[in-house]
Amino acid sequence: MSSIPKTIKAWTISGTNGFDSLKLNEQVPVPEVSDYEVLVKFHAASLNYRDLIIPKGLYPFALADNIVPGSDGAGEVISVGPKVTRFKPGAKVVTLFNQGHLGGSLNPQTYATGLGGVIDGTLRQYGTFNENGLVDMPPSLNWQEASTLSCAALTAWNGLYGLKPVKPGDVVLTQGTGGVSIFAVQFAKAAGAKVISTTSSAKKAEVLKKLGADEVINYKEVTEWGEKAKSLTTGGEGVDHIIEVGGTTTMEQSLKAIKIDGVISIIGFLGGNGEKQPSFLDALLKLCTVRGILVGNRIQFEEMNRAIEINKIKPVVDEKVFSLDELKEYGGFLFPRLYILLTEVRAYQYMWDQKHLGKLTIKIE
Repeated sequence: MSSIPKTIKAWTISGTNGFDSLKLNEQVPVPEVSDYEVLVKFHAASLNYRDLIIPKGLYPFALADNIVPGSDGAGEVISVGPKVTRFKPGAKVVTLFNQGHLGGSLNPQTYATGLGGVIDGTLRQYGTFNENGLVDMPPSLNWQEASTLSCAALTAWNGLYGLKPVKPGDVVLTQGTGGVSIFAVQFAKAAGAKVISTTSSAKKAEVLKKLGADEVINYKEVTEWGEKAKSLTTGGEGVDHIIEVGGTTTMEQSLKAIKIDGVISIIGFLGGNGEKQPSFLDALLKLCTVRGILVGNRIQFEEMNRAIEINKIKPVVDEKVFSLDELKEYGGFLFPRLYILLTEVRAYQYMWDQKHLGKLTIKIE
């Protein structure tokens, strides 16, 4: 068991000046545990698109200033409060995205408990959490793999199981090779579904096929990929589930691909704001359900972890792993009267430039 230090390293975000809003603080006091809290020593964290847009002022949900960023983390319980019953020191745990979302639907109270948004997150060496805001780490995963589950994996799981559970023989459409999309491919295949994926390159197409995608469409070559995806289904009826990550720029094609009574789960807006923005009437004309989701609850998380173990699913982690000190660039620094420019791209910029494949992780020591 690790000894508890007096101070730790922790990143904070103050303002919306882009990645310059990120500050590394090296003498942060270790927070004390209250009755129902546990102290976690983090070993790994992973980044999401949300983490990149918060310091840019583009995140549309609740935020607090001077917050420790990061929703995803895996670590070891070091100490527990006197009334804690769910964990003991030594337990390996993963953070829950919305700390208050234990089951059922979100409400205004649980909606405002986002880790790394309104509650201090995972991009630090140690953190205290209410015991209800953690789940047991899947035994088959290592720290880096487990750190990818909190947001991307649970979002994909909710998209496929939260409203109308995917079943054998269904057709699932995923977009791109980001974390949510890759998890969706893995979960859909484990359920016995057919998977159609879109991507922008032959290299990424090969990755998707290795993960189990039955059909891959290059959206740069096939601009009407929605019609193409529909044509690949039995009788051209369309797909049952779409994990929609692009937003307004891809929704038009998703509506062309969806089956009657199909479900489009909107989980992101990676494509930004496009000129063509489908209306509610389009959902009526297609006779489908379009739902927005914000990750998922703890019950779903625990169900997902059981499925990961049973199906031996391994998260896809980018080969590049950054340290906690390497989140953002520094303009340069003085050392023995020499100005040294740091040209190596750090984690936030690396992900912003879309150089990653799967989940980008941070090793924390």
